[in-house]
Amino acid sequence: QVQLVESGGGSVQPGASLRLSCSSPEFSLADYAVAWFREAPGKGREAISCISRGGNISALHVDSAQGRFAVTRDNAKNTVSLLLDALRPEDTAIYYCAGKYARDRRPTYCPRGSDYPAWGQGTQVTVST
Repeated sequence: QVQLVESGGGSVQPGASLRLSCSSPEFSLADYAVAWFREAPGKGREAISCISRGGNISALHVDSAQGRFAVTRDNAKNTVSLLLDALRPEDTAIYYCAGKYARDRRPTYCPRGSDYPAWGQGTQVTVST
């Protein structure tokens, strides 16, 4: 089973930025569609965005993230990143990356909903004064 590993979380003040990274010690993420999700205390998991193996980015699903969050891929480093800018207390959550093998699909493919077989353990982001 594909193992994904997130890193880069932490405790920051409002307005700060973070860069979360998702990597796999065993497989090439270049063959995968990779998405970011988050789960805040007392709330359900919500999708943020997906980046296809071809680099196409699905629309940000979290309205408040528009203009503040961005997903990028660096195949040379086998990493997919989530850039978090102008963080707010309501962004406090555990952030997860998830992946689905997509070499057999079109380069723009991103799964629907939470249809990802591989998940990381999550990284905590806490935004407070």
